[in-house]
Amino acid sequence: MFWFILIGLLLGVVAMLVPLARAHRATDRAEEENQKLAKDRQRLFDFMHQMTEALGEGLSRQELHQRIVHASILCTEALSACIFEQTERGTMRGIAIEGLFPPHRPLSDELKGKLGTRAKFIEQVLKAEEFPVGDGIVGRVAQTRQGELLVDAAADQRLVRHDDAALAVRSVIVVPLLFRDRFFGVLAVTNPAGDQLFNAADFTLMQSLADQAALALYNAEFLHLQIEKKQLDLDLAIASGIQQMLLPRRMPVLPGLEFDARYAAAQRVGGDLYDFFHLPDSRLGVVVADVSGKGIAASLLMAICQTNLRQIAPRHTSPVATLIELNRVLSVDIHPGLFITLLYAIIDVAAGDVAFARAGHELPLRVRRDAAGGPVHAEFIGSDGMALGMVPGETFDASIEARVEAFLPGDVLVLYTDGLTETANEDGKEFSGARLADCVRSLHDRTPREINDGILEATQRFAGDAPQRDDLTLCTIARR
Repeated sequence: MFWFILIGLLLGVVAMLVPLARAHRATDRAEEENQKLAKDRQRLFDFMHQMTEALGEGLSRQELHQRIVHASILCTEALSACIFEQTERGTMRGIAIEGLFPPHRPLSDELKGKLGTRAKFIEQVLKAEEFPVGDGIVGRVAQTRQGELLVDAAADQRLVRHDDAALAVRSVIVVPLLFRDRFFGVLAVTNPAGDQLFNAADFTLMQSLADQAALALYNAEFLHLQIEKKQLDLDLAIASGIQQMLLPRRMPVLPGLEFDARYAAAQRVGGDLYDFFHLPDSRLGVVVADVSGKGIAASLLMAICQTNLRQIAPRHTSPVATLIELNRVLSVDIHPGLFITLLYAIIDVAAGDVAFARAGHELPLRVRRDAAGGPVHAEFIGSDGMALGMVPGETFDASIEARVEAFLPGDVLVLYTDGLTETANEDGKEFSGARLADCVRSLHDRTPREINDGILEATQRFAGDAPQRDDLTLCTIARR
């Protein structure tokens, strides 16, 4: 009887121990899972920390790519990693490599002979070879934007087999670098350390790492754009300041003449110019010019034009001779595709006339009253001439024509750039020379400042809410 009782007790204890043992094993497995999750979280945290540090260091794009590759190896314990980028030709190409990452295609016998340099050589091969999007696992991920895990890559027939054992692929993870709709490329890691294979948890980790890497690339791109914008803003501010210095600070003082000039750039800096300079025999040189294009390049070319013109003009009594020499000098500095339209006038108060030379510029407008109380007439004064820097010197010299017109008390002369007459409204219609002439006729007896105020008010009223699309220069001279 005693033995029966003892055996029963033992069986009861065993029955109690089995669930306890199973519970301990489950607890151990849960602990292992928790430890692995904690380790993965730490890996992700470390990767994020490295990306933050990289951004703080202001790395170049290439340096950031290399940092991502290095951090990926540290976090996944892979033996090699590579970032592939899509080129402008629509192909994929390796741009950052660490470790012996296997080339996308088999190596030729000639290349195999150079394997003594190993890692550096493989890097050169990967950066030199290109393959279509959709080709191989990297190409597929680039095409589908979906990551892929090949746990046992050695059994996958789709991968290239290399003779060199160091280039054998046991396991591989390839994930896209995506932030919102921005595709930065593909990140691939191969061969965990030891004899391990990547698993689903590693794949999930890599996807998280890729998200953080793409965010870092996006932020770096944004930061670089901001830095470039600040530098461009500084350059524009300097160029704008220089341009304002080149414009006359005050109107000239000459008995019998009144002046007013306005300038409005469509951008921070523009390609228009107006200038006044005194010439021998109490004459006055007046210039209005317009460089094709806008921005810094146009403003620099205009500064060169103004400097040369101020040096050349005093040597000639004729505006034609002045522009011929100016064209010859500027031909060295004007790049193909750029040209300058320019109107140069010499006002001689004593002689009561104004001499024009027009290098493809807008026609000057003269407004005068026929007699006391008579009608006011507006006339665009024409003359031939081609733009500076547009044609060979011989052609330019033959095209330029002089024009001398009376400039008597009561006359008003308006010089301008096409940004004025081509001011467009919301329907795309232009202000036109006819509206300019009508406007000046109605303001003929006013001062040049009042005339210019009236012209600009009329153009603004005509344009409405349409944005200014070109530089605008307006110079008005009245003979009193």
